[in-house]
Amino acid sequence: MASFSFRAGNAGKLLRIPLYLLGRVGTLIVPRGRGWVIGCGAGIGDGALALWRAAVEAGLQPLWLTGSDREQRDAAALGIRTIPKNGLRGWWATARAGVVVVTHGFGDVNRYATSGAYLVQLWHGIPLKRIGLDSPATVQSAFLPGFVPLQKLLGLLYRAQTRRIRVLPAASERSRGRLESAFGLGVQQVLVTGEPRVDVLSAGDPAERRADAVARRDDAVGPIAEGTRVVLYAPTWRDGAPDPAVPSDTEWTRILEVLERTDSVLLVRSHPLGEGEYRPPTPSERVRTIGSALVPDITPVLPAIDVLVTDYSSMAYDVGLLAMPVIYLAPDPVAYATSRGFYGEYAEVAGSDPAADWTDAAAQLQATLLEDAEFERRAALSRELSARMHAHRDGGNTARVLAAILARTGAATSAATPGTATAFHASPTPASKGTA
Repeated sequence: MASFSFRAGNAGKLLRIPLYLLGRVGTLIVPRGRGWVIGCGAGIGDGALALWRAAVEAGLQPLWLTGSDREQRDAAALGIRTIPKNGLRGWWATARAGVVVVTHGFGDVNRYATSGAYLVQLWHGIPLKRIGLDSPATVQSAFLPGFVPLQKLLGLLYRAQTRRIRVLPAASERSRGRLESAFGLGVQQVLVTGEPRVDVLSAGDPAERRADAVARRDDAVGPIAEGTRVVLYAPTWRDGAPDPAVPSDTEWTRILEVLERTDSVLLVRSHPLGEGEYRPPTPSERVRTIGSALVPDITPVLPAIDVLVTDYSSMAYDVGLLAMPVIYLAPDPVAYATSRGFYGEYAEVAGSDPAADWTDAAAQLQATLLEDAEFERRAALSRELSARMHAHRDGGNTARVLAAILARTGAATSAATPGTATAFHASPTPASKGTA
């Protein structure tokens, strides 16, 4: 069942306009310090966790703002200081912070207290589908749907928020152009540092990365025998609409046949903002769920996956760092391109043979798992995609982002990589009320 849509979210924003105005007045009165607050729409993980760790190593003490009991428990297990983001304490912490870090939107922290802060938007994926100002879905509302003046108002409100972002990391020049357009920013804000969230796929020893990933995976879904192939199905978010590729009973029968024949397990991760039903008619250990309730951040688990099946998810760019074969299952590319839109052509990512349904996808999956040549062909395509979209594959993205923030806020740069800040042509711009 879908749990969020732009229409519902935008309707809520309109109702909260008085609270935004009141919060704005409050931030004009409350002086900001030099502390950091961090929040993440995906829980305790993603690029926010990578940057938190780097900031701690640099001698900073970031405060994490949580939105649920689960986040507070996960943070406590890692020794992270937290307070709830909602309520007076969350507002005060956000209003007093000099640096505010988010991964999804300003609601990752206290949304009413971000004005005047030095805002860092880490984002959570290389855009494949259009986002932000580039997507018509961004300005849709449950109030008066299709009413153009209201859509223009929502667009103005969105742009007024995003122009306050001071640092937005990009994976590459190609990704940078998409982010600049989507957020209405320029080269001074969007920096080709690489994304902190994917350092976990590049840093350290590959064998150690896989061992850690296997432990995380098996803790979430139960033990999987050594030698058994693991396939991850990760469809994208559809703005509240159900996934049209949910298998029928007949397709489930075919999927299970392929999993048995190839000695494989299928892990299903529907998008956390658009959960769907993915249960075979007959329960099987060959199909397991690995949703966000079990694993908020899937990225550290990816080294324990052998093949990805997806439609339009930016995860296809991430697994390219691992040269992981990808099966593209796209039941509605034309309709999706019309309603949401892509950056470039979908074929530039998926190639000429995306599966139209699970019957086709199962056949492609079987060939990929049983034929070495097909496995290597898809792995090579994945590597090529990574080379186009990731300028940095050295595990140093977080260090570059931290260096840029410290240089631009005038903070001590003891944790900065030598020469990193000057590579971005960064000039110190201390956080103040004038940076709103």
